[in-house]
Amino acid sequence: MYTKRALHSLGVTGADFTESERRQLDEQGFYLRTNMFTPAECREMAEAFDKLSAAEGEQGGHEVHIEPGAPRVSNIFNKSTAFDRCLEIKPVLASAAYLLGEIKVHGANLREPLQGKGQQDLHVDVPKHFDGDWWVLNAIICFDDMTLDNGPTRVVPGSHHWAPLNCSIVNRFDWQPQPLSAQDQARVPQDAGAPYPGEVLVTAPAGSVIICNSSIWHSGTRNKDGARRRVLHLTYTRRDLPQQLVQREHLLPATYERMSDVHRYLLDIEPMAPGAILQSARAPGASKDWWA
Repeated sequence: MYTKRALHSLGVTGADFTESERRQLDEQGFYLRTNMFTPAECREMAEAFDKLSAAEGEQGGHEVHIEPGAPRVSNIFNKSTAFDRCLEIKPVLASAAYLLGEIKVHGANLREPLQGKGQQDLHVDVPKHFDGDWWVLNAIICFDDMTLDNGPTRVVPGSHHWAPLNCSIVNRFDWQPQPLSAQDQARVPQDAGAPYPGEVLVTAPAGSVIICNSSIWHSGTRNKDGARRRVLHLTYTRRDLPQQLVQREHLLPATYERMSDVHRYLLDIEPMAPGAILQSARAPGASKDWWA
């Protein structure tokens, strides 16, 4: 399996990613697609989120990240079938292949900011070695309306071409910060939690998908009115880079069995041939695959 074949099998074509969207992704670093999921599909995914979040409580998201004030759930494909449909969002797959080349799922994390919570500092998810060295694409899938008052995602258009800001050390891999140019230094905010000149608060109706280059400066904002704002952050990365959640390490037999060959490829859970060299996606010292 390879990316072009996988996308062809899912019926992904050039029409699923328009020239206008391509320009927006290149120049602004993000674009919005509405009406990607029906109200019934959004309700099913939101209810699955609530059930999992209630079960995991304060430990929700522990496989990747626990965020006080914003319940999370990770490792979702082993916990529910409700989100499988998100592996076949055609504009997301077309955009990821355009931006990254050979792709695989990087992470899949549910998140909801509670009332008065959810504010984050401006940051990037991953760095880059040079402009155009893209590592990750993020699709924010909205189960509820994202409004100006319930903690919308904020982005700084065009900032994916700037120097990385506040990139978590766990996402840096072989990248080390370099001294900033005077121009880049002038862009660094005094307060990364404060409004930034030119930022956009993204609003979107339920069923929408916000597609972002993960090198864009962005953050969550405070949920002021307490309205539900449940989303799935589904990220894709290049196949030569590590996954945020190494799917093979968490894989359950039932998950493997229900996934199609294309889904197994995208999740990077295909069986490996005897003697094959492990991809960099495999963590050092990872346990054996369950089928081994």
